[in-house]
Amino acid sequence: MILIGIGGNIASPRFGRPHNTLSAALVALEGEGIGVAARSGWYRSEPVPRSNQPWFVNAVASLTTGLGARDMLAVMQAIETSFGRVRGAPNAARVLDLDLLDHRGQVMETPSLVLPHPRLHQRRFVLAPLAEIAPDWRHPLLGMTAEQLLAQLGVEQQIECLSC
Repeated sequence: MILIGIGGNIASPRFGRPHNTLSAALVALEGEGIGVAARSGWYRSEPVPRSNQPWFVNAVASLTTGLGARDMLAVMQAIETSFGRVRGAPNAARVLDLDLLDHRGQVMETPSLVLPHPRLHQRRFVLAPLAEIAPDWRHPLLGMTAEQLLAQLGVEQQIECLSC
């Protein structure tokens, strides 16, 4: 299973509000020969860490592709750039954020890619949509399912489902 997180919290000059941008990004992935097998509902979530920037729209998608993890990351970053993503300060507001969460259970740590995503098990805005589409998915290092990881999180991170 290949899982990505998709999010954004500022409008795109080309696509408008974040929801439209995120939908267009999934179409762009398909244009690169990457299939979208499933997508969670759209979630509205507060920024992590908390800040005064706008809330995010987030989802998780399960993808199909023959690409390896590094090539997958390169395609995702190229799409982010083509959508106007400017990499600046960590956790800054952004038009589009595509995160490779898991690539077929692979465990990897390089300067440019860490799998599974190093903070996915700490983020409600990732785990809630992940549990929606793949409740039995197991974290490759922790061995816990998406549902178990979600259940152990506190309620500090506020999210709401927009289209569940």
